[in-house]
Amino acid sequence: MKKAFLLTWLCGLLCIGTTMACTNFIVTKGASKDGSCMLTYSADSHQLYGELYYRPAADYPLGTMMDVIEWDSGKLLGQIPQVAHTYSVVGNMNEFQLAIGETTYGGIEKLEHGQGLLDYGSLIYITLQRARTAREAIKVMTELIAQYGYASEGESFSFVDPNEAWVMDLIGKGETLYDAKGKVSKVWSTGAVWVARRVPDGYICGHANQSRITTFPQRDGKTSITSKEMSKIFLPTVETVYSAEIVDFAKAAGLYPQDGKPADFSFCDAFNPIDFSGARFCDARVWMGFYRCNPGLMAQYEDYARGDNLKHRMPLWIKPANKDQIDARFVMKLMRDHYEGSSMDMTKDLGAGPYACPYRWRPMTWSCDGKDYIHERATATQQTGFTFLAQCRSWLPDMVGGIFWFGVDDCASSCFVPMFCGINRIPLQYAEGNGSMAEYSPTAAFWTFTKVSNYVYTRYSDMIKHVNAKQDYWENRFIDETNKLSNKLADLCKSDPEKARVELNKYSAQAATDVVNEWNRLFEYLLVKYHDGNVKKEENGKFKTNGTANPQVVFPDQPEYPQKWYKMIVDDCGNNIQAK
Repeated sequence: MKKAFLLTWLCGLLCIGTTMACTNFIVTKGASKDGSCMLTYSADSHQLYGELYYRPAADYPLGTMMDVIEWDSGKLLGQIPQVAHTYSVVGNMNEFQLAIGETTYGGIEKLEHGQGLLDYGSLIYITLQRARTAREAIKVMTELIAQYGYASEGESFSFVDPNEAWVMDLIGKGETLYDAKGKVSKVWSTGAVWVARRVPDGYICGHANQSRITTFPQRDGKTSITSKEMSKIFLPTVETVYSAEIVDFAKAAGLYPQDGKPADFSFCDAFNPIDFSGARFCDARVWMGFYRCNPGLMAQYEDYARGDNLKHRMPLWIKPANKDQIDARFVMKLMRDHYEGSSMDMTKDLGAGPYACPYRWRPMTWSCDGKDYIHERATATQQTGFTFLAQCRSWLPDMVGGIFWFGVDDCASSCFVPMFCGINRIPLQYAEGNGSMAEYSPTAAFWTFTKVSNYVYTRYSDMIKHVNAKQDYWENRFIDETNKLSNKLADLCKSDPEKARVELNKYSAQAATDVVNEWNRLFEYLLVKYHDGNVKKEENGKFKTNGTANPQVVFPDQPEYPQKWYKMIVDDCGNNIQAK
């Protein structure tokens, strides 16, 4: 089926290729096989280098100020007071197994340029240093925004700890609002409007650059509270929290009818209304992940994911058909998806080439003969800087309970390496400063995995099998090893945490070394086996030779293109290439 679809408009499409485009999946403990809470995140930017951030726990004297550095640009935005004690953070997971992810959705244009000090990236990493649980993280983050203002576009955030998972949609307040006559109607303070909802236990959730929260419970006295009542967020009955002025602000901004009822207010419809691009480029990734978890339920929503029926909105969260299927390895594979098996399968059309490569170089929107078309935007994509799976296990001490599974470059050809949240040293291969997007480093994991992925793209259907085999071996091995090591060190974490930390550092360092070495060997193997478009024969794990004193390889296989591809060549220029 063709994957380029005629559009009558391009509104909203062109911005997708130039902004950070990421994917989050959230798994509650009741929805996973072993009772883990899990969160995935892919940092998909054409400019972001894949490295593992680390911030040690620290104590600060009263009056200390901290710099706020914009995550995307490295620009100094200003300073805020530092707290007396900060927690250690490995990537996007802190020492208490709290993990935070995000995806940018932009939202209503007039709300993009508010006055604020904190960008979305700073908010994540500052909050991780100051909060212990998902609920506390929401409190810390929203209070920071209220005090210092918000400096980014609309964002969805994910918060996961060993017991709970939350999703939050947030957008800045923009500039001063004016009435129809051009007079100031109301001046809002710096900050943002937002709503956060607890994902029900036993369910999975997801977001991918499109606001997902529509209507939500408001002030029912039991399950929901406003930002003015944030002290109550730690009550276990609270399942929804939202900014107190959210409906009034939407009305003042002309985004909700003046006579609209609070109970009917939808965050998404007011601040990031769904359109073709929001469904096809964004929510479609969530739909595909949901479909893998419950195909019987989600098949009916494919028309929404394709952008064909925007009224058929898919749910915010779903129950998996079989939670025993939902383990760490399964969730890793959700991040490697290219819509295989669906009507948007990126391996099937002409753009995939003769070797079914599920990647399309930018731009995503293009024109031909005066008509406008698109390429799909799948979960796995070539421009990924890093991907993680944060796994939180409540039955273990925090040091070993939290595993930050980390990968760099394209997730589909990378490998998740376990970094316990209790480590205090980052392996050289993943350390900040080891290479950059402008500087190659032979010891950097990012460039090692990039060598493999970019070569695999040239003969994808043949080469990806070798990559998948390595992923199967190493990730299954790591899952088995980390389970055994966690149980072994559980008591030591309590009696001698520093001795346990030494063991964790040693294990993560060895895992990083083993995988990067393996992917270097994999690159060498692929380069030799598929040299010049030939496919060398193998025997007993070695390339076959003629066995002479100066051995030559046995004449390699030269497999034909698929018949489908030959037919397309003939259709294109058959008159020029007929045999005489």
